[in-house]
This record gives sequence, structure tokens and C-alpha cells, in this order.
Amino acid sequence: MSVLVLHILYIIAITAESMTAALAAGRRSMDWIGVCLLGAITALGGGSMRDVLLGHYPLVWVAHPEYLLLTVAAALGTIAVARFMHRLRWIFLVLDAIGLVVFTVIGCNVAREMGLSPTVVIVAGMITGCVGGVLRDILCNRVPLLFRSELYASVSVVTGGLYVAALALDWHHEVALFTAMAAGLTMRLLALRFNWHMPKFVYAREGQ
Repeated sequence: MSVLVLHILYIIAITAESMTAALAAGRRSMDWIGVCLLGAITALGGGSMRDVLLGHYPLVWVAHPEYLLLTVAAALGTIAVARFMHRLRWIFLVLDAIGLVVFTVIGCNVAREMGLSPTVVIVAGMITGCVGGVLRDILCNRVPLLFRSELYASVSVVTGGLYVAALALDWHHEVALFTAMAAGLTMRLLALRFNWHMPKFVYAREGQ
């Protein structure tokens, strides 16, 4: 059951991530190829980076090229409906939050199945959840969201940490999975609603 639900949520997540990336590409006046590339990189980049770092092959989109086609189709579809997207802003924020926690637990599972330590499992989850957005922002010449004050990477770490801790306490896998995702999703949505931020480090030399 948990595998089926995760798969459905993964499909929704990569579609939503590709569409939000397409909008970012449109703000930078990219051509259609750029829109498609940015959509695919954002949706699949985190999992690809994780697999490369962990030596986990084949990459997800190589084993399942239909995911690559789906992200390209979602990016192209966004071009057609872009004029209506501002009305769906909150829907995409919620879908992005769902994608973050889903990608995180999927990344954790990959590392767990490889027999890696809890620390590496949590880091693998964070890489899966966050790196796609980092790549999108770098390619759009923006400071990545991960390095700004928003609660994003911290949500991924909390989600992965709760998941690993629950499994260590011998919780049933589905209970551990959905408890961690629910906690991470709640944290992210509350952060968006109440504008919660991490402390900033501001350094300015005297005289400037």
C-alpha cells in the first residue's frame, strides 16, 4: 500500500516541480528547449545527484524514461496555461511541499536499502528533496532557496530524521513513513502560512 501511494505522490511531485520550473524559465525568457530542460532537471535532478553520489545505478530516469517524458510534457503544458497559473499559486506551494517530503523519504529509502548509516540516509533524503530546486535556481541565476532563510532544507532534515528515528524504534514501516511525511508537510505549510524563517547571518565590515 505504502509503495503504491508513494509512487502516485512521486508522479504528482515531479509533475508539479516541472511546472513550477517552467514558470521560472518563463520569467527568464528561455526558449522552449530551455523550459523543458529546466523542468526535467528540477524534477529529476535531486534523485540523479543522490544516485551519482551513492553509486546507485541506473539513474531513475534512465530506468524509467517515462518519467523524463512526463516532466517534459508537464513543462510544455505549462506554456499553454501559464496565463492562469497565478490563480493556482497556493496549490503549487502545497504540491511543492508534498514533493519535498515525498522526495525526502524516497531518498532515505534508497540509502537504507543500500545498508548505509542513519546519517547518510538522512543526507540522501535531503539531497533528493532539495537539490533539484538548487539546480533550478542556479540555472536561473538566483540565490538558491536552500541557502535563503526559508524553512526548506530544515524541513527535509526533520522529515528524514523522524523517519529514521521511527524505524529505529521499530515502528511499522507505513506508520513511520506517513508520520514523518505528515510532520514535514505540516512544518512546511505552517512556515509558508506564518512566514517562519531560519536566522540569517549578515556580515558587514565596519565603514561600509
